[in-house]
Amino acid sequence: MASDDGEEKVIATAHHIVKTLCTTDSMTEDMIHIFSKFDHRFSNMGENFSRRNAQSCTSEGLQEVLNLLEERIMRWDTPTSKSDRGQMMIWGGEGGESFLYLEAVDRVQRIIKSLSMVPDDEKDFVSLDRAQNILQQAMARLEEEFRVILEKYSESVDPDWLFDPISQPCLSTSINDDNASHTSAEDEGDEDDVPIAQPVADLNFTIDMLPLEVVLDLNDIAKHMVDAGYVAECCQVYGSIRRAFLEESIARLGFEKHIIGQVDKMQWENLEVNISRWIQVMKVAIHVFFRSESKLCERVFAGLPSVSDACFIELSRGTLLELLNFAEAVAVSRRSPEKLFKLLDMYETLRDLLSEIIAVFSGEACSEIRSEASAVWLQLSEAAWGMFVEFENAIQRDSAKIPVPGGALHPLTRYVMNYMRFTCDYKETLEQIMGDGRVEDPRMPDRSSSLSPDDCKNSGDELSPWSIQIIWIIELLDDNLDAKSKLYKDPSLSYLFLMNNGRYIVQKVKDSEIGCLVGDDWVRKHATKVRQYHKNYQRTAWGKVLSCLKDEGIYVSGNLSSTSSVSKAVLKERFKNFNDLFEQIHKVQSSWTVADDQLQTELRISIAEMVIPAYRSFLGRFRQFLENGKHSEKYIKYTPEDLEIYINELFDGISGSMGRSKALANN
Repeated sequence: MASDDGEEKVIATAHHIVKTLCTTDSMTEDMIHIFSKFDHRFSNMGENFSRRNAQSCTSEGLQEVLNLLEERIMRWDTPTSKSDRGQMMIWGGEGGESFLYLEAVDRVQRIIKSLSMVPDDEKDFVSLDRAQNILQQAMARLEEEFRVILEKYSESVDPDWLFDPISQPCLSTSINDDNASHTSAEDEGDEDDVPIAQPVADLNFTIDMLPLEVVLDLNDIAKHMVDAGYVAECCQVYGSIRRAFLEESIARLGFEKHIIGQVDKMQWENLEVNISRWIQVMKVAIHVFFRSESKLCERVFAGLPSVSDACFIELSRGTLLELLNFAEAVAVSRRSPEKLFKLLDMYETLRDLLSEIIAVFSGEACSEIRSEASAVWLQLSEAAWGMFVEFENAIQRDSAKIPVPGGALHPLTRYVMNYMRFTCDYKETLEQIMGDGRVEDPRMPDRSSSLSPDDCKNSGDELSPWSIQIIWIIELLDDNLDAKSKLYKDPSLSYLFLMNNGRYIVQKVKDSEIGCLVGDDWVRKHATKVRQYHKNYQRTAWGKVLSCLKDEGIYVSGNLSSTSSVSKAVLKERFKNFNDLFEQIHKVQSSWTVADDQLQTELRISIAEMVIPAYRSFLGRFRQFLENGKHSEKYIKYTPEDLEIYINELFDGISGSMGRSKALANN
């Protein structure tokens, strides 16, 4: 009875093995033939298999099957050195070897599955252990084949087809030169040639990283490794090799890894170059490399989506985080106004790439990457705000105690207005950063609360947050200039200084897109201020001169028709005072500076229209009382034409000599 029971167990095992392994008629016949050699009772198994599938088996028969499979698998021993690989590889060798190898692996896996499903009290543990050992050896071999194939075809991408090597480019910000763009090439003669990304017409394409036949081979290997439970080993090999490929390819584009401390200590010229590299590398990495790697992962692990996602994040996460870390390092580094424009370039780059990053890193496993990219983008936004705050502080801190000679344009005025002019290139970006309710963030000051309601409107319409920010900065500049004007001891020079700088500000606003942003109301208001400075200058500079040309005090009696009624002494004093004051003004104000040609002309004309008619009239009324007397030339020294010549010498920035000028005029 016990013997019969044992035979039934053997038959059950044979039934299960044949059912599992024998997927074709020829395979069934081969299996039954092997079993029949050990026990004649299996000879009729073929006739009854369709009805019973399997009736009997022996342990010796299963061992024979394993012998055949092990022979097939162990025929390809793992190479002992890298130099042996090419001669002992399954893939890339004679045709059909890889198919036979994978077929043997499939059979071993089916045996293991079959034996594992048998109850423990009926299980053939010896055969199961041996099958598992054979499978383990097969997986080691597949892992090695997988590695060799990947290494063979994973040479880094040559950037020559995307880039033209240029010699150490340097984009520098110039905000003191009215005619300069805020980026310009320089330092062309540096010794180190670094390949830097040049703009290309279209980066929306993918590269076939590996040939199609290689991808298909890798997919076959990957499926077998995953089916055998070797997911981790497969992903580790794939991720490490493709990650190295990706890192080297990006490094060849000119990008270098930097930690936050290094970025913060970097000289601005070097940092500017690195930012320019980062912008181009980031575009190529996201649009081309990462998207191509994602596509390759999907094809290598076709039918295994979870494995594909895991491998892609494994190989790409570190590289993308290195790129994002650089942007973060720039965002958290010391904030200085000159960094703003390059930082805005980074902000725009990341903003424009976010949708592509979300699309490429779409899996749930990539959620951290998506969050990190969005977080860095916001950090760049906050850094831009911080740089404007620092810019405001720099304006307020500029408290030089030495006035600009001649009331000329102050360097701070030129700096601030050119800085604001350059920001117009980023108008939409700055509107985005400062709009959309971000001013409600307590870290982002709302400048509208610091200005009058009228300053925040244009013809009744509310201005944008960015427009208000511009007005606020110019308001700070106005306050600073007003304080600097008080450094001049001569009130007329103070007004000339305010007129010079105010005129420059208004012209910069009118001649750039700033005018559209702040509105016509603002322009009219500040043009009126400049005209008032002009009037104040005329009053303080020429008031005393004109007072010399008044009739009051000259007549000694009420009879204005009598020559005896004119006090010649007073008249002589008036002419003498006029001459002295005019000569003093000419000497001093010839060295004053008005750089704006139109303003200079307007000033000279307004002075001439104010002084010359008054002098001509005064001279016409009283010349007769002095020209017949002694030394009349001491008092009537100038003709109206002489005065016009001297007035036209004012504001040239050169101290004038009236004697020389008069001699030239007489010639």
